[in-house]
Amino acid sequence: MPEHNAASRFRLSGLCFLLQILNILLFAVFVRYSPESSSSLCSPQLNCSRRNQDSGFQHPRFRDVHLQVLLGFGLLVAFLGRYGPGSVAISILIVSFAIQWAILTQGFLYFFLNGKIYVGARSVVSADFCTAAVLISTGAVLGRVNPVQMLLLALLEVTLYTLNEYILLSLMGVSDSGRSLTVHTFGAYFGLMVSRILHLPHVDKRKREDQQDMGHQQDVFAVVGTIYLWTFWPSFTSATTVDDSAEPWAVINTYFSLVASTIATVILSPVLYEESTPRMVQIQDATLAGAAVMGMGGEMLVTPFGALIAGFLAGLICPLGFRFFRPVLHSRLKIQDTCGVHNVHGLPGILGALLGMLLTLLATADTYGDRLELVFPLVAQGSRTAADQAFWQLCALPLTLLLATLGGCLTG
Repeated sequence: MPEHNAASRFRLSGLCFLLQILNILLFAVFVRYSPESSSSLCSPQLNCSRRNQDSGFQHPRFRDVHLQVLLGFGLLVAFLGRYGPGSVAISILIVSFAIQWAILTQGFLYFFLNGKIYVGARSVVSADFCTAAVLISTGAVLGRVNPVQMLLLALLEVTLYTLNEYILLSLMGVSDSGRSLTVHTFGAYFGLMVSRILHLPHVDKRKREDQQDMGHQQDVFAVVGTIYLWTFWPSFTSATTVDDSAEPWAVINTYFSLVASTIATVILSPVLYEESTPRMVQIQDATLAGAAVMGMGGEMLVTPFGALIAGFLAGLICPLGFRFFRPVLHSRLKIQDTCGVHNVHGLPGILGALLGMLLTLLATADTYGDRLELVFPLVAQGSRTAADQAFWQLCALPLTLLLATLGGCLTG
């Protein structure tokens, strides 16, 4: 028995050692700093004309996105009674590994030239997005898998996430700047399918008993996590915007969506529960839903009231999902969704994708002006009509769901 305990204790350490050595070797062979500071080293493949702005427009948002991933997502999973304190540490472990692995996998597809991967601020921000998807997935299985399994989940999901993102953004030309599809939807349904494969009735029942919330301590975590969401998520939504002039729409629309989703939750709370005001955790969930729905449409919305409508709908869907969909997921589909990622990421992500598809139909020079080339470059160049672009935006949703469910089954 002591030998077995010692083996279990060093299993995570050994896996971390092997993965880190692998990353170091791959970085040594392939990864170099981006040459945007020297125009003589640039190539059309590296898109240096746009990446010259890395240090100017990415650094503040890189900081915000990284804080969001490290602290925002970490605190959001800290409500489990037995696993709460450790879940934040595991989240930081996942971030530490996933960022390295994402830079490698994404680098081979986006930043690869002459046998090297060139990294800059944009590549690190892109890795942060990938890491966010992994953290969303872990929210569906948190407390039911050990840290070793979490790392293996991250290893596989980063690879599949990169494949899905490359197909959507590069091959299909889909616009998803704030990642409603590639982060929220993919991460949620990937994690849900892993949870389904791991379903063990008797173990799951005992786990649910162990995972009861911590009352006041739960609300404290929710307060801090929600403040981080409100502060940094607008930067998360607009982090991939190429031109500064395009940033305000995504930022402002995200704020409008956040306020509307919060109001919607306050309206529904006394209807669905025997409480006159919502709990802080419900406000946190509404904030997540309001942010997720703006992932695709944030930079497409041409009127502020549209963001209010989208956020309001997301704020209604989230508590309704917890009240009605979550029991069905568990009883009928045998999916235990520990953190409710289906309601705060999955459903709002799908709503955001459908919203983006509808807004794409308005993609004309009269509607967008100079922004058309930034948001829909293929439409601006005449390669596609607005209807063609909307069709590809719509096709991206079932493809993402397919890759997420198949990848989740494989990983589970």
